Amino acid sequence: MFNLILFGPPGSGKGTQSEKIIERFHLVHLSTGDLLRSQIAQQTALGLEAKKLMDKGQLVPDEVVVEMISTALEENPQAKGFLFDGFPRTAAQAQALDILLEIKRTPVKVMLALDVSEEELVKRILKRGQSSGRSDDTDETIIAARVAEYKNKTEAVADYYRKSDKVVMVSGEGSIDEIFARLSAEIEKRM
Repeated sequence: MFNLILFGPPGSGKGTQSEKIIERFHLVHLSTGDLLRSQIAQQTALGLEAKKLMDKGQLVPDEVVVEMISTALEENPQAKGFLFDGFPRTAAQAQALDILLEIKRTPVKVMLALDVSEEELVKRILKRGQSSGRSDDTDETIIAARVAEYKNKTEAVADYYRKSDKVVMVSGEGSIDEIFARLSAEIEKRM
């Protein structure tokens, strides 16, 4: 089984590239946001617990998210592998994910980290904001704060996976197809 974490700051193209990777390599897309919405819609015990917390404006605890991921793994025994999206976001979450995947005997093979300059990120997010309707994509101050938040908290996840030599930096600049070709080459080396 091939487990991949696609990693990068807001505006790096993770969503676009995830779709292309899933289509080409037939991986199951595990988006924690999608998992949460699905569990809530199905009114599972985990979904109801998550909804109660979210309704209070609280974050869903890592244990709940990891349990949802565990359920998704069990529901897809035929999967060639999984692409993790939106998780892990902290080193503690990365460690929890590794423990779960060790139990399932299917570790993370690689973290592909999209490397994009801050100038390019801001340009992309502003462009996305023109069509997305997201107000947080149209304010450069908010965009800069999101990028800083990523650097302060989320980059620790890459540091965590560097210790086990699983991080590969991939240039996230150029055309969508050029970036996809670079990502595909790294995946093919490891599949």
